[in-house]
Amino acid sequence: MRASLAHKSFRTVAGRTDHVVVIGAGLAGLSTALHLAGAGRTVTVIDQRTEVGGLCGQLQRDGFTFDTGPTVLTMPDILEQPFQAVGESMSDRLRLIRLDPAYRAVYADGSSIDVGASLDATVASIETACGAAEAANFRRFADYCRRLYDVEYGAFIDRNFDSPVALLGKDFASLCAMGGFGSLAGKVARFLRDPRTQRLASFQALYAGMSPQSARALYAVITYMDVVGGVYFPVGGMHAVAVAMADAARAAGVTFRLGTTAKKIAMTGDRARNVLTDYGSLEADAVVVTADPRSSMRTLLGRRGPQRPVSYSPSCLLLHLGVDTDRLPHSRSDRAHHTIQFGRAWESTFDELTNRGVPMSDPSLLVSNPSLTDPGLAPPGQETLYVLAPTPNLHGRVDWRRIEDDYAGSIVARLAERGYSLRDCTVIERVTPLDWKRQGLPLGTPFSLSHKVSQTGPFRPRNFPRVFENVVFAGAGTTPGVGVPMVLVSGRLAAARITGDLP
Repeated sequence: MRASLAHKSFRTVAGRTDHVVVIGAGLAGLSTALHLAGAGRTVTVIDQRTEVGGLCGQLQRDGFTFDTGPTVLTMPDILEQPFQAVGESMSDRLRLIRLDPAYRAVYADGSSIDVGASLDATVASIETACGAAEAANFRRFADYCRRLYDVEYGAFIDRNFDSPVALLGKDFASLCAMGGFGSLAGKVARFLRDPRTQRLASFQALYAGMSPQSARALYAVITYMDVVGGVYFPVGGMHAVAVAMADAARAAGVTFRLGTTAKKIAMTGDRARNVLTDYGSLEADAVVVTADPRSSMRTLLGRRGPQRPVSYSPSCLLLHLGVDTDRLPHSRSDRAHHTIQFGRAWESTFDELTNRGVPMSDPSLLVSNPSLTDPGLAPPGQETLYVLAPTPNLHGRVDWRRIEDDYAGSIVARLAERGYSLRDCTVIERVTPLDWKRQGLPLGTPFSLSHKVSQTGPFRPRNFPRVFENVVFAGAGTTPGVGVPMVLVSGRLAAARITGDLP
């Protein structure tokens, strides 16, 4: 089969594309495989892990079940697309629960705001905490985020770029007119007056690897995904998303070779011919790589690739805790699945994190309680608690071997100040930037390259470098970027480089 030229407005793999080998069974690889299978390709997915999911994995211990990667799921319509590609419905394999509240923001002064399952509910919570004027301001800001998303999604997110020139057009002009390339913090301040709502509307910049001050306003689309699009949780945990996708892929004829490590992509000139693994060689008409593009160019392809300096996002410390229910603040009915515990400091802590390379002295923390929504994730009378503290990546000035115990202890102590009695909890797992590095993640960050302007859209490492005829990339390190929805889109874009179609 040769790549179709229907709808083609971007470079595609030339020649036969019958059999595609996808390296990596994470969400990007699974999305790629489903889109390719739906287009009639024979697909083999390999992964060195013995289960699917990649970073979206699962840890089971002592009756507790934890997700080891992302915990926030937004934009389920994007997740639906890979299932639709093979003629399936996501709901036949996966049950999603819309969280209400999506998350709770708790501030150092004791006040809180709930991001509800509807914009009206969120606005009502803001009115209670901050007054009617600020609630109206937030509604206007949410409308701005919606308009940003409408401009950005088709023109800049769900799109293959071959040149920055492709950016130019009426959508780019609209984005400029909306102030999309100005400061996110500055744009937020134009709408919102209360520091609490300003934080609620801009903390998502960390998802893009930057502070609200350095992030561009165009990343308010992440706020749209959270606040307007809603936050969901799959029954069984986030790993259930990967399992459902893999099951649909197998039903569509995709072959999985788990526990198989890709050693090298054998080339003839600029064209891949085989993927050499520790279990033998796999012939391929095209290869999709879902690992970090810069690292893969060196380890799998024996090429240095572009050498321009790049910036990686901050990392994080993760604590997976098993906790007695009676040691958590409030009753079950008064707790939220996701709680953001904001510290008193704000701009100074981002400076510590992204510029000085030291741990935040007054960190804001994400505390997730997934067993609140899915009780089967913990033994009776106990809860699963997932605590995320942003930290510098390994480019920073932190000796994690020396400070790991003390820093983790300080996080537990800070949570104790906020009502979480964790002294006797069971520490199921602790993950530091060093652990992320051991998983093969550059600079020990699971959040890949940051989204500064020079690493956004067509300036991000390309998913189809011109030095190759049939090697394509997918995942957080390429377009469109970081986060579950974006990684799923990256698989669709990678598949389109092979099939020639982007419906």
